[in-house]
Amino acid sequence: MKSVRHAKIRDIIENNVIETQEDLAEALRQHHIEVTQATVSRDIKEMMLIKVPIGDGRYRYAYPKETEPDVSKSRLVRMFRDSVTKIDQSVNIVVIHTLPGMANAVAWGIDHSKETEIIGTIAGDDTIFAIVKPEDKTERICERLRGFLA
Repeated sequence: MKSVRHAKIRDIIENNVIETQEDLAEALRQHHIEVTQATVSRDIKEMMLIKVPIGDGRYRYAYPKETEPDVSKSRLVRMFRDSVTKIDQSVNIVVIHTLPGMANAVAWGIDHSKETEIIGTIAGDDTIFAIVKPEDKTERICERLRGFLA
């Protein structure tokens, strides 16, 4: 049933302007697929749906054009601006502080970005350790990440 629902969600968002989870749930119900808000929320996360601007400050759900798991720089910048509060460094570790509950999402973005000098992350609730290799690139990476906040 999930695969059928996901296929229908993709069809709905490609052919309709869906601005909210409630809009998506209602569209699914019109296609005789009963869902809860929690199910719609999980589906959006699993399908990695994004919101794209449609004008007048409004956004709609869209299927990501990127089929590979790499996160675009613009998406990473958005994640940083929405979630990151402070960036610091020590030796080859960049320490990134986020709003509570956001560290895992930001760490996932870093792990799937094109930041090749960051070889991995460890995330808690509001803090991320990003390991940089080689060590002499740490300052440059730290500055680049701080630039995402500007």
